[in-house]
Amino acid sequence: MQITINVNGTEHTADVEPRRLLVDAIRSDFGLRGTHIGCDTTSCGACTVLVDGVPMKSCTMFAVQADGASVTTVEGLKQGAELSNVQKGFAQEHGLQCGFCTPGMMLVSTALLEENPDPSEDDIRWAISGNICRCTGYVNIVKAVQWAAAQNGGEEG
Repeated sequence: MQITINVNGTEHTADVEPRRLLVDAIRSDFGLRGTHIGCDTTSCGACTVLVDGVPMKSCTMFAVQADGASVTTVEGLKQGAELSNVQKGFAQEHGLQCGFCTPGMMLVSTALLEENPDPSEDDIRWAISGNICRCTGYVNIVKAVQWAAAQNGGEEG
């Protein structure tokens, strides 16, 4: 089946089997390796992307379900040559260690700040609760999102 997906502002067309997962299309067909494959069961969140602005776990979504959609991966968070404030926040506040969960965490955080520019710590923890980090203990991830919110004009920081 032929699908067309706008990924990070670029239209991609591919012939895929109806059972092909979105994560596989993103990584193999479109060559974007920032979306990670962790558990294949939606438990870890490493594969999270934004589909029409909504966080989705791409390891259990078929590529055909994204036909005609706009998908944002971690590579698409940059604003021109500049990293997004969420990306800068993860660097500034040491919100990553091994980096495996980071793309999914950044995309969930981006969606949160789009919906709620001034989230509380509880709001942030709830938003990232579907993503597992085995390295950081989440404290610095929360700080990274708070830093990004402050840079975006929110009150946290």
